[in-house]
Amino acid sequence: MKRLNFLSFLLVFGPALVLVFIATRSCKHDFKSLEHFGKLPAYSFTDVKGNQRNSEEFKNDVIIFTTLQKSCPYSCAVSFYLLNQILYQHIRKNKHKQLKKVRIISFVTDGKGKEAGGLQDLQQTIKDQVEGYDPDIWILAKGDARTIYNITNNNQNLLQEGSNYYGGQAFQELLLLVDKQNNLRMVLKGNDEGLIRRMKESLALLLKQYDQERARR
Repeated sequence: MKRLNFLSFLLVFGPALVLVFIATRSCKHDFKSLEHFGKLPAYSFTDVKGNQRNSEEFKNDVIIFTTLQKSCPYSCAVSFYLLNQILYQHIRKNKHKQLKKVRIISFVTDGKGKEAGGLQDLQQTIKDQVEGYDPDIWILAKGDARTIYNITNNNQNLLQEGSNYYGGQAFQELLLLVDKQNNLRMVLKGNDEGLIRRMKESLALLLKQYDQERARR
């Protein structure tokens, strides 16, 4: 079991991001339940239309948080193409089924971790690049992304800095999976195909957990 947890640790964060977050734990009946890594702080942002949005609005949704830059899709902290193909298209094509309460919220940064404007231009780029783009599913946000990523576990914080990270800010490369109670359930780098696929699997695990909870009621 210790070996499995260690391998999960390496897979999730790799050598560059030394954080002691273990990916999953085994439960009865061989069903894996995602860990709880703490509750996100309350957050707010401005959307493309200038509307003020906040965490209370999304309390019954499952959220995948990312960052995007105005240089996307050609230069992004996360893989824009894989984010679209593996996660967004999966959510979009199943939005009338189990994934109807799943959203992607992408905070737009200047590439160095600070909030950036120009959401309308970036949204138009996404419309041109993404099949079936739905702004109610994939939401662009203007606000301080650091408030979302300011999470500490085992005395390690996601807001790490270093020249080996995109724009010097580690958080810009990360995808966060957050449950309906605003709890962080998974952290994975968003610039690797295998890890983005694992995020998709983690999303499926979380939704399966909700299905089992409903079945027990």
